[in-house]
Amino acid sequence: MSRIGRKSIQIPDKVKLDVSEAGDVTVEGPKGRLQWSLPRQISLKVDGKEASLSRSAETRSVKALHGLSRSLINNMVAGVSRGFQKSLEIHGVGFRAQVQGANLTMSLGFSHPIVFPIPDGIKITVQENTKLLIEGIDKQKVGQVAADIRAFYPPEPYKGKGIRYTGEQILRKEGKTVQ
Repeated sequence: MSRIGRKSIQIPDKVKLDVSEAGDVTVEGPKGRLQWSLPRQISLKVDGKEASLSRSAETRSVKALHGLSRSLINNMVAGVSRGFQKSLEIHGVGFRAQVQGANLTMSLGFSHPIVFPIPDGIKITVQENTKLLIEGIDKQKVGQVAADIRAFYPPEPYKGKGIRYTGEQILRKEGKTVQ
């Protein structure tokens, strides 16, 4: 069996996990509600405050789906109970960001401001004009929004300017020297 797939999922007190006959998984908690459909070969059984997955075949692809399904459902349970967050830092002279309504407006040294529409289910807060905190209940969506924002100006290796994850190490290069 898959090492990850055979682990049971612990369900916190305030979280409710439901599975339909068609394999639709619904997780509700204090932070919100998430829904996902299980692959056909995977089944989910809920026993009180514990859920376990099983598979119907032993092929390589079904084994991979077994572990993947367990991880996705575990992330759904964690998301509706605690939530997920990513933090970004903006480095550079004059680089800043601010939230205006449903948009994130960034000034990154281009001739125009960059306007990023904030997706549903995501909350972005800006501290000190250069620190972004991205929060949400869907781990994949939080990570994708952080990656999309970082892609506007990835950190460059010579001066270190750009948008980076908090704590990310940037390998710096030495510039050309005049001889």
